[in-house]
Amino acid sequence: MSKTFKIQIKGQVQGVGFRPFVFNLAQQLNINGTVSNDEEGVIIKINTSKEKANSFLATLLKNPPSVSIISSYQIEEIDQQNFNDFSIVPSTLNGNINIPLTPDFAICNECKEEIKDVENKRYGYPFTTCVNCGPRYAITSKFPFERAHTALVSFEMCPACVKEYTDPTSRRFHSQTNSCSDCGIQLELVDNEGNSVNVGQQKIINKVAAYISDGKIIAIKNTNGYLLCCDATNPEVVEQLRQKKKRPNKPFAVLYDTIESVLKDFQITKKEEKSLTSTVAPIVILENTKNTQIVTEAIAPDLNQTGVLLPSSTLLVLLMDILKTPIVCTSGNIHGSPIISKNDIAQEKLGIIADYLVHHNLPIQFPQDDSVVKFVDDKKVILRRSRGFAPNYLTERNNIESGILAMGAHLKSTFSLVPNTHIYVSQYFGNLDGYDVSERYQKTIKQQLDVFNCSPKTVLIDAHPAYQSSIIGKELSQSHNAQLVKIQHHKAHFASVIGEHQLFDSGEKILGVVFDGTGYGDDDAIWGGEFFIYENHKMERVNHFEYYDWLANDKMAQEPRIALLSLLETDNRHYIKDKFSDIEWKLYRKMLQNNVLKTSSVGRLFDAVASVLNIKDINTFEAEASMLLENCALTYSKNYYIDFLHNINFDTVPSKLIIEKLISAHNSGFDKKRLAHSFIYTLAKSIITISQKYNIHVIACSGGVFQNSLLIKILTQLSKSHKIKLKLNRKLSANDENISFGQLMYFQNIKN
Repeated sequence: MSKTFKIQIKGQVQGVGFRPFVFNLAQQLNINGTVSNDEEGVIIKINTSKEKANSFLATLLKNPPSVSIISSYQIEEIDQQNFNDFSIVPSTLNGNINIPLTPDFAICNECKEEIKDVENKRYGYPFTTCVNCGPRYAITSKFPFERAHTALVSFEMCPACVKEYTDPTSRRFHSQTNSCSDCGIQLELVDNEGNSVNVGQQKIINKVAAYISDGKIIAIKNTNGYLLCCDATNPEVVEQLRQKKKRPNKPFAVLYDTIESVLKDFQITKKEEKSLTSTVAPIVILENTKNTQIVTEAIAPDLNQTGVLLPSSTLLVLLMDILKTPIVCTSGNIHGSPIISKNDIAQEKLGIIADYLVHHNLPIQFPQDDSVVKFVDDKKVILRRSRGFAPNYLTERNNIESGILAMGAHLKSTFSLVPNTHIYVSQYFGNLDGYDVSERYQKTIKQQLDVFNCSPKTVLIDAHPAYQSSIIGKELSQSHNAQLVKIQHHKAHFASVIGEHQLFDSGEKILGVVFDGTGYGDDDAIWGGEFFIYENHKMERVNHFEYYDWLANDKMAQEPRIALLSLLETDNRHYIKDKFSDIEWKLYRKMLQNNVLKTSSVGRLFDAVASVLNIKDINTFEAEASMLLENCALTYSKNYYIDFLHNINFDTVPSKLIIEKLISAHNSGFDKKRLAHSFIYTLAKSIITISQKYNIHVIACSGGVFQNSLLIKILTQLSKSHKIKLKLNRKLSANDENISFGQLMYFQNIKN
């Protein structure tokens, strides 16, 4: 006898074609019932036998839609309901949203074929999507994920699109982003004065391609925000873009048309290729070759790597299919501001940079930069977590209490929200010193609180009182009458790795190693080279790098020469006098005499070494000296490393001694590449030494310094040889983007 069963599917199951998939499966198996979205995920009700219901569920779990992620499921028999057929019913919302927010997906291969087919109705339509691809999070206003809850609500589907939407055999069956050139989004091409370029919709992309080929800079509104684009084979226009954007040296990313074109210019691994062609479509950092057609020195000055990506949207696919040659593709913003997403602001701000602008009339709710990843020994390292990843943090086990908002850090800011049983780690925002960044950060927090109808009960902030994230967090805690909790920066870093690897209840003693630029310490010093021990839900700082003078506040992070001056013993300071003017020399020496603020920063130690080796004395962008030092070290191909602390017994790691020995070796004529490599080797060895000192065999590392490929590579090798388990950030970036998640993990799990 037929019974009624209810199946609940949770996870990334909205906006991924799950309901159409269930519908077609039910049709194949001749089962009647319904499927709908709700605040928990997907609800299926079916009339069948128990055996057939279990078989239906097993088939569903075995081969779900390709972009879905099922985190849990449940089946139960319920009171009898009779269904005459199987149907997709309108979503119901009976409580607060408790589902992952669906990230944006890169265009799928089927849609790529359609837009190139002259016989297809979507030929040349730049906003072609289906149930498997297209923007999701970027255009969402609220959930469940229905067209009425997206920025497409004002675009009424034409009869042909409605037919697809209601046709179970169509790939656009219940595709919430469905549109075509007859009913969909419209492009507009204007010059930098706002004057329209009078060409038809079908000709705009051809015109833009011609402009780029002619050496023009174009601002293009993609589905996640504006991009600034120019010919990546033209050094003059790349330099022009640098000057106009006030970005003298920071690397640009390069967009290629196809993976085949990338393979002609770069030698890449299978995992790099898989990442480039994935639904995330991130920027992937690749090693340069001598065969690249792009002007690598202009695109990434003095570096041996280039950030490469493939088109994530239909618009970019169409453009690159005409151009065929790679283009610079960088965030559409002014230096220090967030990516722009509104047409009028783009015209005002980007019109100063671009010769022409491509607007469209689809509002973007959550603007995002492209995500950035690299691979070290075939393991993915996330450098920037944004489009395609954000805002979900998917995990098998999450027992964290709800109602928590973690505000994160000041630089590379993110926030993390727990409004239900899920954790939502926001996209990267940037430096909160900038008014526009701070405004975007606050607006996105409000949008997410509204999406989940959530008022935080607890607000977590960094212990640094001057961080903008801490100041905003205090204001939010007052307005929501929420508990305010301060969490030390580096402890949050350490907790982020333990949380990622779910080691809080492992019973193991873990050495936490946190190397970064700055963070307010419990002793009022500026921490940045820290060792902690975690055991039984307690965390204790047990060691650190030697303290040295912190000078000139933020200027020390901008000028590696100041870090070097601070690390030199008094008798040796005259060696670097020529790096300063006479006035500067007197000023900084006087500062050293009166200074009381100390730091253990490994980030500034990297800067000092870059200055010693005459690689960089003054940064033009954050961490430039460290990147150039890593680049120099990676070019050393021999195995004759120097451990600057060999046979030296130390308690705190002696930063000044490392500098002293490095200067001595440099003055003796040792190769710069060898010394750069040896410095990083010495840091890795010091970690092993500290782990042996405390007899700990599990090491968890975090902080911006652990984005250094060579440090990761050497430490991985040393850990294996010493039978140590090494844990690194994998789902999140090692830099301050992970602080908000780490704050959550610390608050939930540490009982100090």
